[in-house]
Amino acid sequence: MGHSDDSSTAMSPGMFAPLKEPVFRRIWSASLLSNFGQLILGVGAAWEMTRQTGDPGMVALVQTAMMLPLMLVAAPAGAIADMFDKRKIAMSGLAISASGAAALTGLAWLGLATPWVLLSFCVLIGAGVAIYSPAWQSSLGEQVGPAQLPAAIALGSISYNVARSFGPALGGIIVLVAGAHAAFAVNAVGYLPLLLALALWRRQHVPSRLPPERIDRAIISGARFVFHSAIMRKVLWRAFLFGMVGATGSALAPLIAKDLLHGNASTFGILLGASGAGAVAGALLVNRLNSWLGVELATRLMMLVSGSALIVVGFSHSLLLTCLAMFVAGGSSILSIALFNVAVQVGAPRWVTARALSLFSAALTGGIAIGAAMWGVIASHTSIEFAMVASGGGLLALPLLMILFPLPRDIAAASEMAEMQADPEVGLEITMRSGPIVIAIDYAVEPDDARAFYRSMLDLQRVRLRNGGFNWSLSRDIADERLWTERFQFPTWGDFLRTRDRYTQADLRAQTRADAYLVTGFVKQVRRQLERPFGSVRWQKDSPDTRQDAVNYLGP
Repeated sequence: MGHSDDSSTAMSPGMFAPLKEPVFRRIWSASLLSNFGQLILGVGAAWEMTRQTGDPGMVALVQTAMMLPLMLVAAPAGAIADMFDKRKIAMSGLAISASGAAALTGLAWLGLATPWVLLSFCVLIGAGVAIYSPAWQSSLGEQVGPAQLPAAIALGSISYNVARSFGPALGGIIVLVAGAHAAFAVNAVGYLPLLLALALWRRQHVPSRLPPERIDRAIISGARFVFHSAIMRKVLWRAFLFGMVGATGSALAPLIAKDLLHGNASTFGILLGASGAGAVAGALLVNRLNSWLGVELATRLMMLVSGSALIVVGFSHSLLLTCLAMFVAGGSSILSIALFNVAVQVGAPRWVTARALSLFSAALTGGIAIGAAMWGVIASHTSIEFAMVASGGGLLALPLLMILFPLPRDIAAASEMAEMQADPEVGLEITMRSGPIVIAIDYAVEPDDARAFYRSMLDLQRVRLRNGGFNWSLSRDIADERLWTERFQFPTWGDFLRTRDRYTQADLRAQTRADAYLVTGFVKQVRRQLERPFGSVRWQKDSPDTRQDAVNYLGP
């Protein structure tokens, strides 16, 4: 989907084509400043924690505190972004982060930013970013054309990593010259240009033809889609394991600077700057590497490269060699993450894009948060060198696991939406909240085709469950061996109608494959029924019914 075939140069014109779009250009430029502030915050918080405690476990918890909200808040944030105006949701998240950063600045100025206060505000700021992130990422398709989407995703990575190249070094200087509170103040101010850019975006929000889902059901729908989608499930597991195993590079960077290289905050900033510079170089290669190898082979290769670089960091006591290894690790890491992001955006249908991205973010950052805490404990009980070498060895082993569960090469084929027919006619007086709704579909299949038909129906089962159905079953008539009945249900009539907007062309092809086994001349029977459990129907016609969404099941 939209990858350039011209691989003559990594910095092809197509790589920067999204910047020709005014809205994307304004938001991308403002996000660069915001990312600078975010990276400066990380340096200030990590070094302040190092200054106050020096405990590797507490230092690593700074990374955990900033990443953990991205895991915990991501699912509801993605659901909200899919349900409401993405621009307003993104602005709300930024406002939370800016307020938290301003409050942390005040507390640090007064000398009240103790280690646990520092961690608490890192969590709050991270929560705001978690709300902003899926709304922003899922809106990229509205700011650029489909062919430019992979380049726009790569540019998003470049924005972060350009800041990462220089922000940490700048943060180290700010901390040395003016103290950690100044770094926190820069972070608070850095969110303001991005808030303004989003406020100037005249986004046309097109409301759904149906009322929005309840937030709990929206979260469940997104989670069930990912759980029943083989592509999404594999990408998320890869992201989680990659983040957890490879978290040492960023989580232990202050201690690498202090203990292995015997440096100060400026050395710490230089290391993160080298990693960020490598990430910028890596992001420029996203389109090219994806065209050459595809997501699967490219990410396997990058894990091998990143693991080798981390092992070098563990053995090195030279600033130059460590910077070179951090450069390589940063480039290979961002390539893996960007390619995973492309796979999610290309492979997820538009109705669930923000939720899929939020769960991807949760998997990645959750892995980093857990890995940071885990490697911090390991470093405390062993050594920084051992933790780095063990982390690199783990990354070298991950491609072996990926070989057992490969991704399909054509990921985009799973997300092309299908146009459904008009909603079915209804004879009962039902509302959006009426339910449960039971769908029963009768098939007639020759006995010789029974096994092949059954295998096709298992593929169709995943489609039903992925799009919102529950309690799927397939039964065979004991009196007529040709007759089969597929059943599944939805909690409400509204849930059923929403599912009709979720089918992709791949889903319809799965139905077509199953229908190919029907007996010649047989017309498939579809029954949509309102389930009436005992006690749900009035015993007498004149019995009072106080329900506002009552169903006139008995008729006049």
